[in-house]
Amino acid sequence: MRGDKVVATAGEALAGVRDGASFAVGGFGLSGIPSVLIRALHATGVSGISVVSNNCGVDGGGLGVLLAAGRIARVTASYIGDNKEFARQYLTGRLEVELTPQGSLAERLRAGGAGIPAFYTPAGVGTPVAEGGLPLRHHPDGSIDVASPPKEIREFDGRPYVLEHSITTDFALVRAAKGDRHGNLVFGKSARNFNPLAAMAGRVTIAEVEELTELDPDEVHLPGVFVQRLLVLTPEQAADKAVEKRTVAR
Repeated sequence: MRGDKVVATAGEALAGVRDGASFAVGGFGLSGIPSVLIRALHATGVSGISVVSNNCGVDGGGLGVLLAAGRIARVTASYIGDNKEFARQYLTGRLEVELTPQGSLAERLRAGGAGIPAFYTPAGVGTPVAEGGLPLRHHPDGSIDVASPPKEIREFDGRPYVLEHSITTDFALVRAAKGDRHGNLVFGKSARNFNPLAAMAGRVTIAEVEELTELDPDEVHLPGVFVQRLLVLTPEQAADKAVEKRTVAR
């Protein structure tokens, strides 16, 4: 394994991306999103991609940029949020969407990175998540075209659990506050959300980092074994952090 994982440009970081590829993307709303890599991915022109992320950005921000350009064919996420374009494409049949409980999504990514093919969880038992019928794709008129199938239910100690399959993707895009040349990462505060989990799930994980430095082993949040490429941001890129909703307290 190459010891120095730093690449010179975003284009080099995204080498090998292709139409139809799958991507696990870190972030929660706009917190901790790999914004530079998302914009660079948009610039490649790839289309028909599948995205696994907690949500799909916002209108005009984050993954919403790829969504508005019609580049995303399928999304696995825990919620739609306030993204009107996401809702519009989903409800008119342009986008396939698999909605999954947030904790289950987190564990599906982690399990994929750990080599665990599936697991049982109580989350979703007794709901369409387990029983099937959630709309995966709509017809243009809003009626259901494809619905989710039922999942296996098994009892442990008298309690029902639903079987969830793990997730792995072709690529993962994440953002970290600090990283070293070996790919070890430290995430900043709330940006330590889905970033470590997305990084674990990618076969080729690409991290944009705000600061390249030496790290004490005790401060590492994600070991470099999960990271293949490292893009060091400029100070301007590192400081460019969008805020989803501003609130003012008196």
